Amino acid sequence: MAKKHKKGKLKQKLTDKYRLVILNEDTFQERFSLKLSRLNVFVFGGLFSILLVMLTTLIIAFTSLREYIPGYSSTSLKKKATRLIYKADSLKQKLTVLENYTRAIKPVLTGDIKPEKIDSIISDGMGVVLDEKLLQPTKKDSVFREKVESKDRFPLTEGGLNRAKNVFFSPLKGNMSQEFDVNEKHFAVDIVAQTGTPVMAIADGTVILAEWTAETGYVIMLQHTNKFISVYKHNGTLLKEQGEIVKSGEVIANVGSTGELSTGPHLHFELWNNGYPVNPINYIDFQ
Repeated sequence: MAKKHKKGKLKQKLTDKYRLVILNEDTFQERFSLKLSRLNVFVFGGLFSILLVMLTTLIIAFTSLREYIPGYSSTSLKKKATRLIYKADSLKQKLTVLENYTRAIKPVLTGDIKPEKIDSIISDGMGVVLDEKLLQPTKKDSVFREKVESKDRFPLTEGGLNRAKNVFFSPLKGNMSQEFDVNEKHFAVDIVAQTGTPVMAIADGTVILAEWTAETGYVIMLQHTNKFISVYKHNGTLLKEQGEIVKSGEVIANVGSTGELSTGPHLHFELWNNGYPVNPINYIDFQ
């Protein structure tokens, strides 16, 4: 009986109505009144607290205010950090090449290799006589060349000089999901890789386009010698701007999945020569 009495008393306290009245201090005229119970106050207070927490969370998650909270960093700062990492990697590669060159030339500078020995090496090399018969193509080789020329868009007899002059660096190592196909009007190769993987320039050149398009996302285009143009599409971010000069193997972007035509993280790579698309596999080893 005592427990029931206590429960009934508690319920009565929660449901008892109270009147909140706002009066004019001078005239004691009633301006506003509101009937409340303790239960109403608890319910409205709880709902207000939940809404306030949700609103604060949304503001922090979808506005720039989160940058002022310790532990969060701005998007521009992340881009700068990524660019600095790639630049440091490029400098490391250049330093390695310089160290190898210095190590190779050190014996000459320190005198460990005598001038007489160098002269003897040169004279020996000049004295080598090549057998021109070995350089002549065999019948099997000639048949193979004719077969390749009949299938290739640019035959060896017409484009051989340009191919010999241009040595291209692979922009990305990965599995090829779609190859160059003229019938399907797919004038490129698609290389699958993880998001954020560095994309490198295939050769020395100049950035002639670095923009965003709705269909292909972030696109960067390089102009190379001998009328070659390389195109890199669906990038996550671009690390070079229009007009910049880049070196072979330098990081210019990273892999992403931007644009309406993208189906996942990959690089859509195109190679053009003299205004015509060419099969990149004929010029670059992607494995």
